[in-house]
Amino acid sequence: MKQQHIRFSIAALVAAMCAPAAHAVDVTAGDWKLSFDGNVNADYIYSNCESLDSAKTIGGGLTCVAPGDGQRSSSSVSNGLLPAALSISAATTQAGYDIGVTFGLYPGISTNDGGSPNLGATAGPRNTALGTAGLDVRQVFLTFGNKEMGTVLAGRNIGLFGADAILNDMTLLGVGANGSNAAPTNTTLGSIGYGYIYTDWLAQINYTTPDINGVKVTVGIFDPLESLTDGTGPQPKATPGFHGKVAFKNGGPLYLSASFLYEKQEFQRSDGLGNLISGQKVSYDGTGFDFGGKYDLPGGFQIAAWGYYAKGLGTTGLFINSADTDPTSAGYGENRKSYGGLAQVTYKIPETNFKLGVNYGTSRMSVADRETNPNLVKDNGKVSLGVYDQLTPNLLLLAEGTPQWSTNQIGEKNKAFVVNIGAFVSF
Repeated sequence: MKQQHIRFSIAALVAAMCAPAAHAVDVTAGDWKLSFDGNVNADYIYSNCESLDSAKTIGGGLTCVAPGDGQRSSSSVSNGLLPAALSISAATTQAGYDIGVTFGLYPGISTNDGGSPNLGATAGPRNTALGTAGLDVRQVFLTFGNKEMGTVLAGRNIGLFGADAILNDMTLLGVGANGSNAAPTNTTLGSIGYGYIYTDWLAQINYTTPDINGVKVTVGIFDPLESLTDGTGPQPKATPGFHGKVAFKNGGPLYLSASFLYEKQEFQRSDGLGNLISGQKVSYDGTGFDFGGKYDLPGGFQIAAWGYYAKGLGTTGLFINSADTDPTSAGYGENRKSYGGLAQVTYKIPETNFKLGVNYGTSRMSVADRETNPNLVKDNGKVSLGVYDQLTPNLLLLAEGTPQWSTNQIGEKNKAFVVNIGAFVSF
């Protein structure tokens, strides 16, 4: 049940940074320009998985998780990988500096009375009468700079590690892999945990260089994250987390990027009975690197791929299952290695508004060097097939089918198939 809770938490945080062609609503007030943009989307989602009577125990597995008392199939009407969004920005130029602020508000359409759309089924009544939807405030940041000095960003915004993988995932505007239809959260998984670790939304301070022959470099610090699977409560961190990114785009068909993340994770040792041992702390380094890109081919084809390698970051989300925390294990406190990638091909049919796409993703993890844990997830994988019809500049219709699977360390596997159809309106 703890793994189910963790998965719901991550699914509800998914990024909302890309959308079909849209034009913001702009208003000028004195020296300031105010902009409003966003989207509303909804999908019918049907999921069919193995009966719980035969489902395997896979800690950190994302497939066939609690559809309910042996029920193999489930339905929902909910958001896809993106929640709905309303972004409000203000910008001005003063004394040669470009200054801006942004507030991003992300409501879901699924019933959630728990006060937070990020806590999933543990957040109170869901899918009941007299309920309401939740609001996710994931963007609050300022920027200042110019073409000569570069740009400083400070506040809460999307992270750097893994961001380009999710922002170029074709299922970003659709559904991809599904969470639980039995208690839908604000969003589905897309390819989160099935090809990349979720970038998340982080309190951060970054500096981005000016464009140098198509290259931009971003470096910064972020508020250190607590692990969702280490220790039993908040643990103070002596240093912030660090992340960075290098991106190349020269106006042609090629885009490349690489990013990294580092944070030292610490938690207090447990005696195996739920009691913390005073004065005994365990620490390990969490590091991750990713690299990838996309290329537009003649005739409407585009290929894209991103891969990652991490140690002490876990899988699906940052610091989820990132270390061995079994007090009886010889590897207690040792971090785990994880790696994976997403490969994708899309094709826009000439002289039409139709785009076809297929992507494959896998996220893999190994036990710690001295750990024995046969039920720990080894692989979450999927293949998504999609059809996308840009009916108007602001209206997208879509349909997808996604077989998905999860395997533990000894090869036991759960399988599922998800199909969805929906609409996405941006403005």
